[in-house]
Amino acid sequence: MEISTSQTIEILGTIAFAISGSFAAMQRRLDPFGVLIIAFVTSIGGGTVRDLLLGDTPVAWMRDVNYCLLILVTCLATIFFKTHIKKFKVTLFLFDSLGLGLFTMLGIQKGIIFGLNPGICIALGTITGCFGGVIRDTLLNTIPLIFKREIYATACILGGVLYYALVYFNLKTDVARLLVIAFIFVFRIIVVKYKLTLPKFGY
Repeated sequence: MEISTSQTIEILGTIAFAISGSFAAMQRRLDPFGVLIIAFVTSIGGGTVRDLLLGDTPVAWMRDVNYCLLILVTCLATIFFKTHIKKFKVTLFLFDSLGLGLFTMLGIQKGIIFGLNPGICIALGTITGCFGGVIRDTLLNTIPLIFKREIYATACILGGVLYYALVYFNLKTDVARLLVIAFIFVFRIIVVKYKLTLPKFGY
């Protein structure tokens, strides 16, 4: 069976966020069941919120159990290989950034399928990319990245704007998708490396 570009993006995004969630949970020394739960909510959280907003129910992971199995296998593999990976924080960051790009693009495409305007599609992309991490961090009792000074949701928004700009100039859709995913991934690495942040408000 031929796998479409959107399906490939969703599979890769699910794997990336499952790894990200697993490492975040292992950093907090959770037991294997806890690691699996965090991996699961990180992977499906954003897509679930998106589908509920769109009224597309049952949500995607309930219609296709293969995604649940994919998360399970990825989580177990991550636990098994954890002894070979020394820098948990770096690994978590890289896979989180990759998942952010993949799921942002997936959310934008879902909005387009539903015939929504570009602004709403970009918002859906941001929700799909960010909310799994929000739920993960909340369960782990940490302030979600989206609420910190670190540039996170902004990367999704800029990626969405870039996508529509590329499509406007008649670039092939698949190429535009790949460029946007790469942009969000690289952008996140750059802003963290050079400690670029948004202004902080408060007392």
